[in-house]
Amino acid sequence: MILNDQKSATYKLGLLRALCRAADGSAGLVNDQADDFVRVPLGLVALNWLRLYLPLVRDDLPQTPTNRGSSGLGFAKEGFLGLLSEVSASGLRVGGRFTGSRAKSIHAALREAAQTIDRMPSTFMTYPTGGRILPVERGRLGLAPPILNLDADYLRTFGWLQVPTHLWRAMRRNAAWIEPTLIAEWARLMRDYARGQERHLADETITTSMQWADPERDVSQVRQLAVAVLEEGGLRCVWTDQPLTPKTLDIDHMFPWAAWPCSDLWNLLPAHRLVNQRLKRDRLPSASTLFRGQGRITGWWEDAYLRRAETPLPTQFVQEARASLPAFSTGTAGDVFSAVCLQRMRLHHDQQVPEWDMKP
Repeated sequence: MILNDQKSATYKLGLLRALCRAADGSAGLVNDQADDFVRVPLGLVALNWLRLYLPLVRDDLPQTPTNRGSSGLGFAKEGFLGLLSEVSASGLRVGGRFTGSRAKSIHAALREAAQTIDRMPSTFMTYPTGGRILPVERGRLGLAPPILNLDADYLRTFGWLQVPTHLWRAMRRNAAWIEPTLIAEWARLMRDYARGQERHLADETITTSMQWADPERDVSQVRQLAVAVLEEGGLRCVWTDQPLTPKTLDIDHMFPWAAWPCSDLWNLLPAHRLVNQRLKRDRLPSASTLFRGQGRITGWWEDAYLRRAETPLPTQFVQEARASLPAFSTGTAGDVFSAVCLQRMRLHHDQQVPEWDMKP
């Protein structure tokens, strides 16, 4: 299916990769009581689908021979278009909680994705003798709830995707090998589509946009950068303005990992160990605390990442910010800070993350 099936779009690859991600990280949501097939919540598949396609559409990577941006994509309707400016791919994770306009956009986008999956790749991925390989059972979907929790019960309201048991087991056991093959074929298709449009796609853009949004809690790279900045001319805690030493230096997740797991460069800040481990801990900086630290935060971003043009860091910083922060457009530190403030407000409102206020 990956290498030999005819493809008029990337949708077959999108469906298979969405299933791979479900098999690798969300197998507990699956109903596997039947012998011949397992039933995967269609909402989970649609959620993974959105997480895969959001960064691709944001970076204008073609998914059909003729589409540009979001135009020409069957699932890119009102709901999906709302997500482009409001929600990051990493924010669309099982367990996420949303209210207001974002809840409506996500509900609509999931419905549109589920409809596209049913009508397109599920319909056209067939056995040689006929019949769907991955048939869909559509659910009875109502209006968007006022508080949308991306949990198992909600994702099951969209219906189910039936996956042959042997295929599901192969994905669970071999996702680490299957997914790179999917990514390579997907990248090849996008390059072919771009050539037909007389465009060139940068390998770096493709690689970044194709990355799955789950982060790792790894601060070693940023700690090394902080030590280098410290040795070059000194470094101060972004929250207290205290001078740091190698013994007092800690790397703080500005938005706490417990609430929103993200180890993007912009989210990792140099802080005093006492502040990070005892005072702030797993809390969200208040709006006033964030604004008081603006100069030190943007100065850190510039010194550690944006001014190091001889390294991949400026591109990595901008690409990660574009992928994970809503309403992000340029590569300036000030623009990223504005997007951070918006994301801080949404985390506090949507997930009720407790705040921490560093008194001046």
